[in-house]
Amino acid sequence: MSYQALYRVWRPQTFEDLVGQDMITKTLKNALATKQTTHAYLFAGPRGTGKTSCAKLFAKALNCPNQVNGDPCNECEICRAITAGRLNDVIEIDAASNNGVEEIRDIRDKVKYAPTQADYKVYIIDEVHMLSTSAFNALLKTLEEPPANVVFILATTDPHKIPATIISRTQRFDFKRITSGAILGRMEYILEQKQLEYDEKALTVIARAAEGGMRDALSILDQVLSFGENKVTLDNALLVTGSVTRENLIRYLSQVQNHETVAGLQTIHEILDEGKDARRLLEDLINCCRDLLLYRQAPEMLEQAGSVMIDDEFKAMAEKSNPETLYRYIDTLNEQQENMRYSMHQSVYLEVLTVKLSKIDGRDSEAGVQTRQASPETLDELNDLQRQVGELKDQLQKLLSSKDRVFSSEKTPKPARKPVQHYEIKIDVAGIYRILGSATKEDKARFLDCRDDILSSLSISTRAMFKMCEVEAAGPEGVILSFHNEFICGRIINEERVHDEFENSVSRIYGAAGKIVYVPKNRWLNIRQEYIKQMRSGTIPKDLMEIPSEQAKEPEDDIVQKAEDIFGRDLIEIKED
Repeated sequence: MSYQALYRVWRPQTFEDLVGQDMITKTLKNALATKQTTHAYLFAGPRGTGKTSCAKLFAKALNCPNQVNGDPCNECEICRAITAGRLNDVIEIDAASNNGVEEIRDIRDKVKYAPTQADYKVYIIDEVHMLSTSAFNALLKTLEEPPANVVFILATTDPHKIPATIISRTQRFDFKRITSGAILGRMEYILEQKQLEYDEKALTVIARAAEGGMRDALSILDQVLSFGENKVTLDNALLVTGSVTRENLIRYLSQVQNHETVAGLQTIHEILDEGKDARRLLEDLINCCRDLLLYRQAPEMLEQAGSVMIDDEFKAMAEKSNPETLYRYIDTLNEQQENMRYSMHQSVYLEVLTVKLSKIDGRDSEAGVQTRQASPETLDELNDLQRQVGELKDQLQKLLSSKDRVFSSEKTPKPARKPVQHYEIKIDVAGIYRILGSATKEDKARFLDCRDDILSSLSISTRAMFKMCEVEAAGPEGVILSFHNEFICGRIINEERVHDEFENSVSRIYGAAGKIVYVPKNRWLNIRQEYIKQMRSGTIPKDLMEIPSEQAKEPEDDIVQKAEDIFGRDLIEIKED
C-alpha cells in the first residue's frame, strides 16, 4: 500500500479526536444522541480546522446502527464504508469544480430517491461559497424543503459570500482556529502512537508555523519526518518552516534595545545567509515581542499554554524590556511587514527596520503610545497646541528671569501676537437670488433629512465646521448655507479641500444640488431683506429669476406668499410703504 499523508491517516474517527472544537462536538453529539438533528448544517471557519472531518463524522454517526452517545462505532459495515469513501448514500461534492447550476439540478433530481444502504442520504458540499448565483437559487428550494431522509452539510472558509437566504435555512457552526497547545498535544499523541523520537521544542515551532490549522501542522510534521529520517529535531523544524531560533530572536531584540545598530545589522544578514525567509523572520519577531509582553503582564498564561519556550534567557529579556517599547516594536514590525509584502528587495526593508528599532527610546514610549492612540485628524491640532504651549513657556520664563524690570505708571507694551489669519469673503448675491427664485420648502426639508448622513461621511475637522451651519434655502438651482462664525465661513469658501469634500459628499447622498453658497449669518439677513424688498418692488433682474417674465410682477399677496414659502411665516415682516 502506498504511503498516505499524516493528516489523512489520522483524520478524526470520533468526536473526541476532533481537537479544539469542544462546543461544536458537544452540540452535535447531543443532537445525535437525542435524535434532534436537522436537515441542513453550515460549517464555517479557517482552513484545516476540521470542517470536512466533522461533516464525515456526523454522516457516519447519523447512519451508524450501533451509535453510542452520539459517537459512531467505526466497526459496522456502514462506518467502514463511509471511512473508505465508498458508501453511495454519503455524497461529497467539491463546489469549486462543480459550481454550475446543472450539478445542483442533478442533486435536486436525485434527493427524491431513498437511500440504498444507510438510513439517511448525506450531501457534503465543500467550499460551497464557490457556487454560482444560479446554482444557489437552484439549491434554495431543495434546502428549504428536502425529503425527510436527506441531510445537507455545507462547508466553507468564506461564509460572507453565501447568500443570507441559504444561511437562514441552516444551523451554522463557526469553527475557530486551533490553539498552539492543542496542536502540540495532538502531534505528541500521533508521534507516540507511531513510536517516533521527537524534540518538544521542534513541535512548538511547527505548532506556531501552522497558524491554527491542524492539517497544516500535520503536513509540516510530515515534511520534517521525511527530512530527518523519522526524527523530529529542532534544527530540522526550523529549516522546513523557515523559522528563526529563539536565541537569534532574543539576541537581535537585545541588540536593537541597546541601540547597537551595527550588531543588529550583522545578525540580520547572518539569519538571511542561513536561508531564512524574510517574512517569516518578521512574523517570528512579532510573536517574540508578544510573548515578552504577555510574560511581563501575565506569566502564568504562557506557562499554562505550554506553546512558548520559557528559559532563563527569555526571562532575563522579559525583565529588562519596557512594555511601552515592546508596543512600539510591534507597531514598527507590522508597518514594515505591510511595506515589504510586494517588494523584491526584502533585505533592504530589514536593514531599514533595524535602524528604526535601534532609534526607539524607551523613555519617550509613553508619549508615543498617546500619539498612536490619537486619531489622524487631531494630530495637527495636538502639534499646534504643543507649539503654542512651548511659546507661552518661553515667554513666561523671559518675564520671570528679567531682574531689571521697573514698574511704572507707563503702560507696559504687550508682546507682539501672531496675527490672526483673515479670509476674504466674497458673496455671490446673483447666485443667491437665482437659488431663492426656485427654492421650495420640499427641497429644503429633503436636504435637512440628508444632513446627518452627509456630516457623518466627512472627516472630523470638516464635520466640526459644517455642524455650525444652517440651511436657509434649497431648490433646483442650489443650496444656501449660513454660518454664525464668519471666520469658519471664510475658511470654507477659501479652502478648496474643505468645500470640495463637502460638495462631493452632498453629490453622493443628496444628489445634484446645483450651486452651494456659503454666507455669514449677518450678511445673509441683509441679503434676504433686500431680496424681499426687490421682489415686492419688482426690480429683480429677469436673468436672476427662474420664473417667467410675465409673472415677475405678481400681486402683492402672491409675493408675500412666495416669501413665506421660502423663509417661513415667522421670518417675514410686512411693512406698508
